[in-house]
Amino acid sequence: MIRRLLAGIGLAAALAVPAAAFTPTDPFVPRQWYLAANHTYDTWPSPPTFAPVRIAILDSGIDGTHPELAQHIVAAKSFVGGSPRVDKEGHGTFVAGVIAAEVNNAVGIAGSFPAAELLIAKIGTANGTIPENAEARAIRWAVDQHARVINMSLGGVRDPVHRARDTYSQAEADAIAYAVAHHVVIVAAVGNGDQSPAEPWPFASYPAALPHVLGVSAYGQNGVVPDFSNRDPVLNDISAPGEGILSTFPRSLTAKRDGCAEQGYSSCGPAEYRTGNGTSFAAPQVSAAAAMLLALRPELTPDQVTAILERAAADARGSNGCRQCPIGRDAFTGWGRLDVAAAVAALAGPLPAPDSLEPNDGAGLNAATLWGTTRAVSATVDFWDDPMDVYRVSLRRGQKLYAVLSEPVGTGAKLELWAPGSDPLVAGAADAGRLREARGDGASRQLGLRATAGGFYYLVVKSAPKHGGAYRLAFSKS
Repeated sequence: MIRRLLAGIGLAAALAVPAAAFTPTDPFVPRQWYLAANHTYDTWPSPPTFAPVRIAILDSGIDGTHPELAQHIVAAKSFVGGSPRVDKEGHGTFVAGVIAAEVNNAVGIAGSFPAAELLIAKIGTANGTIPENAEARAIRWAVDQHARVINMSLGGVRDPVHRARDTYSQAEADAIAYAVAHHVVIVAAVGNGDQSPAEPWPFASYPAALPHVLGVSAYGQNGVVPDFSNRDPVLNDISAPGEGILSTFPRSLTAKRDGCAEQGYSSCGPAEYRTGNGTSFAAPQVSAAAAMLLALRPELTPDQVTAILERAAADARGSNGCRQCPIGRDAFTGWGRLDVAAAVAALAGPLPAPDSLEPNDGAGLNAATLWGTTRAVSATVDFWDDPMDVYRVSLRRGQKLYAVLSEPVGTGAKLELWAPGSDPLVAGAADAGRLREARGDGASRQLGLRATAGGFYYLVVKSAPKHGGAYRLAFSKS
């Protein structure tokens, strides 16, 4: 497996800010067009105060003495040697600045979430690659350090057509599942085409392609989705500015351009960072927005945070610059452009239904075990983020099972019963493993079975194509 930090590829200017919105005093804010594009501070007419939220940054480390960032670091650990507070590449410091640079201090840039508590996990090697075990260990460390959000501006090629170059990692998937089980929001860049076999590349990278990971693509200041931003009709979830991004940079690296006045910022960095392009730099904007929602409503579950951000996104279309984007969800921008103000406003309305039994996306121990002779659970499925929920139910030989799937809005989810030892995720397994499919009209479907052998049977709820929503699953055994 090869994972790489998704470095930049060019642009910058200012966007008008609504007159009623708070505008940070930081002098570089007029060049941070992404703050205005995201409506980051539009909700507040004066400097907002938030409860702190821990955000883990898995990257190349950080300039631990940078005056914009030092006070935000609460823990740091290297998984590849060297100090996590030394960033010889610059990528991690750039990502950290987009999230957590000091706000309204009349110095440099303004971060997107001023109450960030940073957990820094150094996983990038000197050549920009990321060892599989380092990434997996870092995810688990971040969870154990009580991260509420994990930012992963990195990616490995996904290619479902040519499996030989697909970089799926079971260790990565297991670590992500560990984070999901501990109620962490995971945000990842969908990837840059220049680090894929072709550009534009039609598939989101790993880990953005894994279940429950919020995959982030990029768009430019003119609204166009650049060729470097990977496309994906299912796994690209949301888009954020990814061209001409200005951020913090290690001062030891900007010192190499000692004639540059803006020391400690990417404008004085190497050429690829001065242009500030890449899905790497879009992802931390979404991580910051997720943290803001959690600061305002700490009881939110990760799937609720993800759903709010996605459904509050502004649709990208020809009228706002994305000529290739059809109306509605698309492969270029997912649900659309990040809109922080709209997401914050959504907290006042009905919230998406939570799903407390995740992850339950496969067979064996990857399923949620339901004990008892009668049980009912309320959960959600979503075609794009969580297409399948799997539950284990223990049956004795000769025991009867009756199950009912109810959907308030009747979105067409399926309920299936699978045999012990089968796996609903394995392609072509349906004929051998699937025993029953629930039948019924409208918003309710039922199935029944008398077990011919003892063991754990699987109740599988599958979303209908391009649908999602809440459901109730009830069963009884006799």
